[in-house]
Amino acid sequence: MARSKVLALILAGGEGGRLEVLTEQRAKPAMPFAGVYRLIDFSLSNCMHSGLSDVWVVEQYQPHSLNEHLANGRPWDLDRTYGGLQVLPPYASRQDEGGFAAGNADAIYRQRTFIRDFAPDLLLVLSADHIYKLDFRDVIEHHLELKADVTMVTTKAPGGDASRYGTIKAGRGGRVTFFEYKPDEPQSDLITTEVFVYNAARLMDTLDNLAAGGKPKKKARGKSPKGDQGNGDAPLKDFGHELLPQFVSDGRAFEYRFEGYWRDVGTVESYWQSHMDLLAPEPPLALDDPRWPILTYGNQSLPARVAAAARIENSLISPGCIVRGHVSRSILAPGVVVAEGATVRDSIILHNTVIEAEAVIDCAVVDEGVHVGKRAKIGAPAEKPKGKPRARRSAAAPPPKIALIGRNLQIKAGAHVGDDARLKPKDNRQ
Repeated sequence: MARSKVLALILAGGEGGRLEVLTEQRAKPAMPFAGVYRLIDFSLSNCMHSGLSDVWVVEQYQPHSLNEHLANGRPWDLDRTYGGLQVLPPYASRQDEGGFAAGNADAIYRQRTFIRDFAPDLLLVLSADHIYKLDFRDVIEHHLELKADVTMVTTKAPGGDASRYGTIKAGRGGRVTFFEYKPDEPQSDLITTEVFVYNAARLMDTLDNLAAGGKPKKKARGKSPKGDQGNGDAPLKDFGHELLPQFVSDGRAFEYRFEGYWRDVGTVESYWQSHMDLLAPEPPLALDDPRWPILTYGNQSLPARVAAAARIENSLISPGCIVRGHVSRSILAPGVVVAEGATVRDSIILHNTVIEAEAVIDCAVVDEGVHVGKRAKIGAPAEKPKGKPRARRSAAAPPPKIALIGRNLQIKAGAHVGDDARLKPKDNRQ
C-alpha cells in the first residue's frame, strides 16, 4: 500500500479577542508561553516530532508578529528546498476566492486552489493556540484503519466546562453519532481538540457543496449556535457550523480519544491557569522532555542573575532576567528585572519588563516592555490589614480576577491598578 501524502495545515489567523489587550498588537499564536515559548511552537513541534515535512500556516490577523517568530521554519527543521514550511497570507484574486476568512472552515476554503494543486491524500488541520503533545502519526493510522472521512481528536473538557467547544457523543467503534457546537447546555463533556484528520478530496468537495448553498442532509442529532449563518460573501464560518455536522450526518466521522494534557489557552483565565499548572509539584506537561521537546525560535541571553537579596519561590525564571526582589508562584520571560524590595506573586511577566523597588504585582499578566514605577501596585489590594499574613492561594481554587497590562506602558510611581484592570497597549510602531 502506497504511503499517504499528508499536508498539515495550521490555522493561525484568528484575532484572539478573548485575550483582550494581550492580542491587540499580536496574533494569538505568537503569544508568549512559559517565558521562552510561543503558542504556535506546540503545533509546529508536534508536526516535527511526528515526521511531517509539509506544514502550511494560514495567517490573517497581525501576521508580522508571527512571521518574525516562524523564521522560515528553522527551529522545527522545516526550512527545506522541497516541502517544509509555507506561509499562506490573505490574498486578492479576480476569481471568487482569497480575501479575509470568516472562520476556520472558510479559511481552508479560501486556500482551496493551493490545496488541490498540492493534491494531498490527507489534510491534518490544527489550531495554533493549544497546549499539548501528540504524535499525529497515531491519529493518521487510526483514521486510515477506519477509512474515515474525518477523525476528530477528542478529550474530556478541562474543568468540566464544555460550552466553549464542539461536543460529541460516540458509539460503537468510535463513530461520532452526535455533534453540537458551543452549546449553552452541553449534553456531553467530550469535546473536540481542534485537531482533525480529513480525507482531503472529501473535505474539498464538501466545502464546495456547502459554499454553493448545500446544507447537511440532516442535523447531527445536535445543532449549531443560533444566529451564526455566515456573513455576506462568506457562506462558510467555523467547522462546527455546517462542515462537521455534514460529516457526522454522512456517518463517516470518528473520534480518536486523547488522554494527555490539553488546554485551549484562548481566554485570559485559561492562559493564566495553564501557566499555574506548570508550577504544580508534578507538572502535567514536561516541556523539556528530551524525547519530545517543545522547540522555539528565540534570541540568546545570559543565564538569569539572582542577587543575594532575592527570594524566589516555586517560579520559572527565564534567561536574561535580573531578580533582586521577591518572586512567588510566577513566570518571568526573558529580560525581566525585579528590583530589590519589589514583589511579584501569582503573575506572568512578559519580556523586558522592569519592576522597580517596593512595587507589588499580584495576580496579573504584564505584557512586554512595561515599566512599573516604585511603590506601584498592580492587582494588589490598596491596603492590607495589619498583623494578618496574606492567605496562600490554592492551586485548585478557581482563577481569581486577573489584571492585564498592555505592552510598553509606564505605570507611574505609587499608582494603584485594580485587579480587574484592562490597560491597553502603547503603540510604539509609528
